[in-house]
Amino acid sequence: MAIGKKVQVSEFAETPLEGVEQYLSIVEQKMPDREKLGTKDVLIAVKSSAIGWVDLLMTSGQYQHQPPLPYTPGLEYCGEVLWTGKDIAAEQLRIGDRVLVDGFVSGPRSPGDYQQYGGFATYAVAPIEAILPIPEGLDFDQACNLLGSYETAYHCLITCGQLQAGETVLIHGASGATGLAAVHLAKLLGATVIATGRSDEKLAIVKEQGADYIINSKARNEGEKVARFRTEVKALTGGKGVDVVYDGVGGEISEESLRCVKFGARFLIVGWASTPFVAKGKGKRGAPNVNRLPTNLIMMKGLKVLGCPSVIATQHDPGIRPKRLKDIFRWIEEGKIKPYVSSVFPLSEIKEAMRAKWNGKIIGGGVVQP
Repeated sequence: MAIGKKVQVSEFAETPLEGVEQYLSIVEQKMPDREKLGTKDVLIAVKSSAIGWVDLLMTSGQYQHQPPLPYTPGLEYCGEVLWTGKDIAAEQLRIGDRVLVDGFVSGPRSPGDYQQYGGFATYAVAPIEAILPIPEGLDFDQACNLLGSYETAYHCLITCGQLQAGETVLIHGASGATGLAAVHLAKLLGATVIATGRSDEKLAIVKEQGADYIINSKARNEGEKVARFRTEVKALTGGKGVDVVYDGVGGEISEESLRCVKFGARFLIVGWASTPFVAKGKGKRGAPNVNRLPTNLIMMKGLKVLGCPSVIATQHDPGIRPKRLKDIFRWIEEGKIKPYVSSVFPLSEIKEAMRAKWNGKIIGGGVVQP
């Protein structure tokens, strides 16, 4: 029986970095025993797994879903089929097929019996319901950075934000995985994109990837936590402000953004990457450090503030997902969108990879290759 490797998280830490340093390790992994697998199971040789922000939050139990310990991280991964259960027909799936595993159905964020099989491993098992073909034109690294990023951007911009052609959207954290996907989708929809970030080098790539304008949001003056970019945004919009804000950053940048909008704009809350410790660590519930928005500005601007949790929303209403997937795969096949991958790590450097993600060193997608 072939021996591989897998990453294992043994305990929830106080913070994600503590989790990476103290409770994350690489252990041997035996190939799963096919005699013990189900008749509709698929055994996969993992080729690439996305390095997600959620993978970091899960190590401290600060994400809303907590898999049973110990578990293997890696929400979104892809690889080649090694074996299929006897109830899977050849026309459905064949040995050697290139496949993408749906993290809603299998892996550490999924419900049910497949939470132990994350993508930071040599082998994984998933039910046939979780298996999707990799679209033509995508390699393994691009494919594992497809669903998590583009489904989030789609849910926020299209389902919640109702972004229209001709509108202007302000996208924060635009060099991150979901932020860059949002840039791609906003341009596909015909919107004007103003993208922000804290690095001129990374923003240059965001511009190459389609953003119309870029703004460095790093504080420029003593006493500031973020730049006062309202003047730049107003200048770029002829004094009108933006129609939509896509905010995956949170904290101080959110308040500044409220001064950059038209009356009646939509403010999309996508995440809070700049304030990751709103929740308690070690898997405890509660949010002692909640983010806050000034209600006076919300009222006077007539804003529609929308929480946009793509996974939770889909769990409440699975019917919103089929069209989302159909559109994303169609746009991929038509060559209209393609995941941008900047960083690839071997499994042996998993801690370096997770630190790079935490410290914002990865532009767009990052990958672990078992």
